[in-house]
Amino acid sequence: MFLGRKEELSIMEETFCSKKFEFLVLYGKRRIGKTSLLKMFAQKHNALFFSAQEKNDALNLVDFSRTIQEYFEDGFFSDFSDWETAFRYITAKCNDLEKLVLIIDEFPFIAIENPSIKSILQHTIDHFWKEKNIFLILCGSSVSFMEDEILAHKSPLFGRSTVHIELKGFDYYESSKFFPEYSSIDKLITYGILGGVPSYLDSFDKSKTVEKNIASKILREGSFLKEEPVFLLRQELREPRIYNSILEAIASGSTKINEIASKIHEEPQKCSKYLNTLCSIRLIKKVVPCNEESSSRKSIYRICDNYLLFWYHFLFKQKSYYEIIGEEKSASEIMKSENINLYMGRIFEEICLEYMICLAKNQKLPFIPVKYGKWWGNNPARKMQDDIDVLLIDKSGVNFIICECKFKNEPFDKGDFETMLSRRSVFPFGERFYFYAFSKSGFSDWVYSNAANNDVKLLMPDDLFFMQSGPKLI
Repeated sequence: MFLGRKEELSIMEETFCSKKFEFLVLYGKRRIGKTSLLKMFAQKHNALFFSAQEKNDALNLVDFSRTIQEYFEDGFFSDFSDWETAFRYITAKCNDLEKLVLIIDEFPFIAIENPSIKSILQHTIDHFWKEKNIFLILCGSSVSFMEDEILAHKSPLFGRSTVHIELKGFDYYESSKFFPEYSSIDKLITYGILGGVPSYLDSFDKSKTVEKNIASKILREGSFLKEEPVFLLRQELREPRIYNSILEAIASGSTKINEIASKIHEEPQKCSKYLNTLCSIRLIKKVVPCNEESSSRKSIYRICDNYLLFWYHFLFKQKSYYEIIGEEKSASEIMKSENINLYMGRIFEEICLEYMICLAKNQKLPFIPVKYGKWWGNNPARKMQDDIDVLLIDKSGVNFIICECKFKNEPFDKGDFETMLSRRSVFPFGERFYFYAFSKSGFSDWVYSNAANNDVKLLMPDDLFFMQSGPKLI
């Protein structure tokens, strides 16, 4: 069943309804659901759909010739001699009264083998298609290629696209729709393991527990997900050995560039180049404390993809150990509360931030935040390094929402409550503070008794999927 992507489909439908030439560039990481989205759209509009393959230019041209001739003629008569001839054939067959949707999926497979196709396509658009009722869609899984070779200023196609979409993973709420029978906690844990990648979510059996899915869909030999990160790195990168080391270091808690360099025994300058590459293909991201400039020296690196984080956190170093004790015992060990709760800590913070942004979009917060994220640094009042799990700041810069997020088996207690309130001292110039406490395991009686008087909202996992008044958030 096709889930989500309402916004993207809406953009594509609106673009389709135009009476002039349109050019959409669609890109995103592998497995993110681009082809499924295109197929859904193509079925509705009887599109000319060509999916390039990782083979030489001549063979892709043969396949393209066959595809467009069968579309227009219901049969194949001969190969076109070159791409320019093939595009001219499309021009001749185009009917201005009816929008022609031309989709070329995995365009980089063609352009890498034949870089001139970008100039050929640019010439075709400028001289023939710009006055035609054509909707051209180029799609690719190589994020860096699509941004640098299609959208960037140096590209022959620069300025020709009328709209572009970077397809991203589902958020925690959208991901939960794959598992309607799971408890709220299990939905959060599943998102923490698989992230928002549709093909990963679809690989789990919704009739089985999270633990059984880990055993059969991740740890079992030959399962789709077991070696997925290895396959991903080999597809994207030339030196997976060094990138493996970097990702392992980040997953184990070394997040500053000097820490990462020390962990993998490389110079920081060399390490920085590898980190930039991982950022460019959206496997990691550079993060700075909320309310600081992007150039902040406090910057750290985080793994973007939850499954990549899970794999490097649990499986990468312990692969041999898990193979010895077996998939069922391994899954049980991973799901022990002391292990999964520790792993879920940071992910739960990000989920809570997603929830707060959703509240803001629904105008359910005290103000509209202009800055938000995690904060870390020196707390002068406590005279120590401190952090705020989720911080939101208004346009004036004097009103704050501070969130404390606890994914543990014990209730959120008096100590957690007082620590959360103490963090207002980080911002002595603040005029108004609001507090949101998120807890996997509820709250102590003392917290319930003191929340209202301190302007503290208390939220549990079920609240992340429903408004307090009842209706769903999204």
